[in-house]
Amino acid sequence: MKKMLALLTLAGAAAALSAPAFAQFAKPDDAIKYRKAAFTVMGAHFGRIGAMVQGKAPFDAKAAAENADIVAAMSHLPWAAFGPDTDMGDTKAKPEIWKEQAKFKQGADKMQAEVTKLAAAAKTGNLDNLKAAFGPAAETCKACHDAFRAK
Repeated sequence: MKKMLALLTLAGAAAALSAPAFAQFAKPDDAIKYRKAAFTVMGAHFGRIGAMVQGKAPFDAKAAAENADIVAAMSHLPWAAFGPDTDMGDTKAKPEIWKEQAKFKQGADKMQAEVTKLAAAAKTGNLDNLKAAFGPAAETCKACHDAFRAK
């Protein structure tokens, strides 16, 4: 019974935390900083996997799985911070994000799906599996950067 109560409490907390986060930002600059930080962390961990995939760093199955899990978890965070008035300020976000919101969301959803596959591949401990999943995940990042991020 205690385990069930703990699971229900955890599920409730997770649901509350996953509610739209934009209301938590006091001002648009806070949202911009938040999403940039989320992308920075995600990119750093994705880069560590990339170094292993490209042979620039030794393959470490445990590290690859840990980094892939972080990327997958972080992939859910930045999107709520693309709210009203966050198109100005210190950002490389293109206006197309707000003009083509369905396309932007589709790209985010595709990236999340691919990094989930990457995390599953990393858990196999097999470098070939990791390489096979890394390419499609990297392509989703590139596609979004090309369409929605200023250089």
